[in-house]
Amino acid sequence: MRLLTLFSAFVAFLPFSPLVSAINLIESKSLVACQDNSNFTATLFNVLFTPHNNSLSVEALGISSIEGNITAVVELIAYGFTALKENVNPCDLELEGLCPMNKGQIKLESNINNLSPDIINKVPGIAYSVPDLDLKVRIYVNSTKERRSIACVEASLSNGKTVYHKTVAWIVAVIAGLGLVASAVTSGLGHSNTAAHVAANALSLFGFFQSQAMIGMSSVKLPPIVQSWTQNFQWSMGIIRVGFLQRLATWYQRATGGEPATVLQSLSNTSVQLQKRSVDFTHRLLARTVTNLVKRTNRDEGVTENSAIAIIRGIERVGFRARIERTNIFLTGLIFFVVFVAVVMGFIAGFKGVCELLAKSGRMKSDKFQDFRNGWRIVMRGILFRLTLIGFPQMCILCLWEMTQRDSAAEVVLAVVMILSLIASLGWAAWKVIRLAKKSVVMHKNPAYILYSDPSALNKWGFLYIQYRATAYYFVVPMLIYIFVKGMFIALSQEAPRVQAFALFFIELGVLVGVCYFRPWMDKKTNIFNISIASFNFFNVLLLLFFTEIFNQPGLVTGVMGVVFFVANAAFALILLVLVLIASIYAIVSKNPDTRYQPMRDDRGSFIKSQTQLTTELDALGATARGEPKKAFDDDVTSFSDNSLNRPHTGSLHDNGPGLAVSQPNMRQTPHSPIDTSVPLFPMGDNHQAHSPPHMSPGHDQRGMYSDNTDFYGRAQNASPVPRAYTSSPFNRSGSVNSNPHQYRMQNSASPWQRGAGYDH
Repeated sequence: MRLLTLFSAFVAFLPFSPLVSAINLIESKSLVACQDNSNFTATLFNVLFTPHNNSLSVEALGISSIEGNITAVVELIAYGFTALKENVNPCDLELEGLCPMNKGQIKLESNINNLSPDIINKVPGIAYSVPDLDLKVRIYVNSTKERRSIACVEASLSNGKTVYHKTVAWIVAVIAGLGLVASAVTSGLGHSNTAAHVAANALSLFGFFQSQAMIGMSSVKLPPIVQSWTQNFQWSMGIIRVGFLQRLATWYQRATGGEPATVLQSLSNTSVQLQKRSVDFTHRLLARTVTNLVKRTNRDEGVTENSAIAIIRGIERVGFRARIERTNIFLTGLIFFVVFVAVVMGFIAGFKGVCELLAKSGRMKSDKFQDFRNGWRIVMRGILFRLTLIGFPQMCILCLWEMTQRDSAAEVVLAVVMILSLIASLGWAAWKVIRLAKKSVVMHKNPAYILYSDPSALNKWGFLYIQYRATAYYFVVPMLIYIFVKGMFIALSQEAPRVQAFALFFIELGVLVGVCYFRPWMDKKTNIFNISIASFNFFNVLLLLFFTEIFNQPGLVTGVMGVVFFVANAAFALILLVLVLIASIYAIVSKNPDTRYQPMRDDRGSFIKSQTQLTTELDALGATARGEPKKAFDDDVTSFSDNSLNRPHTGSLHDNGPGLAVSQPNMRQTPHSPIDTSVPLFPMGDNHQAHSPPHMSPGHDQRGMYSDNTDFYGRAQNASPVPRAYTSSPFNRSGSVNSNPHQYRMQNSASPWQRGAGYDH
């Protein structure tokens, strides 16, 4: 009956509809019941109207329990607004098989090639150009004897236009990738400030794309334009169709005892409905209207297989639109994540090899990318952690969701192992960062010192804190918790869309309030960039809350909100893409891109060192002139992240050659420093004079160098060492400054290690 009603609707409502038209076509590929006790079920439904040849083709297959003459009420609903309501009598249209109706199977294959031009001309041209038209035809079938509605069917109409384009997905993916590549290149060239800014913005942009994809993965009934727009970003979650990967995933599932889904293979005899608005009751109708339903053996409830009707939503919906079977979604995302990591690691190793070959052949300067070439293993470790952080939202959702789907025992094991591995690795990295920062605060009264002066820590763990200011190093922990909790609700609340929407609303609200209050990112521009993203994420989940229709707003309001969602997010995404693209291009083509960015207020640039420029000829000459020992404390081989400071130092600070007087380094001289001396670190008073260096006795306690109340080392503006007080110094110092270092500090504000780190306020 549903088939009959829809067919008559198409023929009858076209003359009256101002919005029912498409971009050279109007089509519908599914029917769903819209009332309880519906007496008609359509197992196949395809309707196509093409105005250029005045034709309407109908192909339908259904089962009817209706007998006798009927009439139909046809409603045309555009964006939640009932634009047309007409009474239709199938007998007036001379539709064979529908006047009267008979019980049993109904099969219609009809082509009408002589539609009146008057009917076609009544369709406005704008209806052909609006993408993702939110248009439905709802038909109530009334019995002429009983004078009541005995069936209701609903069909979604499309004009073939959509905002989902693979080109859009490729463009945004390339620009996001360009930002990451640009940051890596500029970092290798020594422009650490530029690299930090470009990487932070590129990662934030990638996170925004993932948030868009998560909206599409929610089980809330979304307007068509929202479904299509969010589908453009599903690549960021690994939902990418590749033919041989689908065959591989299907084979693996069968080999491990699972039962693959066959929805895409049975489209010729199955009506598939993407869950949208006004179909709340579709799942409970399935059990009554479809008699031969075979559920997947490893699920308690959900979409049915080998059935006449399939209702899909949430994660299954995005998989279907990408032409990926439901049972292959998890493996597809997992495979792409692993392949992505392997390709990047292989590229880094290959780049290192190419650099070495070019350097040996003389085609590249020997000092080009030398920091990377010398420590490429540590760099690769850091990149691996960064890729883990990028893929954490994707794998968090897919792994948790797979535990509810149980496609096969082996896939469940893969999901458990993967999610636990990611949580353990990122949690351990976050713990290391917090531990290093606390150690730096204890030793230097500034968390930035060890985090940025130790190359090993910076290369391995910097991905977690470099985008934040020094005093907000801990912010990575709430961000990881935010990603996990958000992914947990999306993955585990597919059966409860309203619970899911409310949870996402409060999560994004908390994040927005938190980032606005703490403003944890490295500078003002980066804070604005990320707070804007957090604001749009909150705006999106607010609209998602309205899409649940929990407020009982008119359908037109929901339809308009869908359009607003698309327009606002498209404009905002374009702005972010342009900003990241400009920053990436400037970072690559500019000779000195660091001039574009102000130095960090936490003085991280003072602590970041180049491993290739620590021992220059001038440094060696100056050390010899001052009589300094050779490498009293070599920071190049001592890593704070490897707990080197926890190991006791044995022996003297330097070896004394035979025949030489025993001489210890003076307490004021500057050891081998990782700090860029071009950045003044210490304020100088007018009464500072150069003092001849005193000498320590051989038995002097060197632990005073690590006192919590003293600076480790420092430099004056004239490169002259600044006197320091040590806990066990045997020397009497003269002068007001030297006799009381605390007075010196009071006269010259906060400790230079604390300056700019948030401790001097």
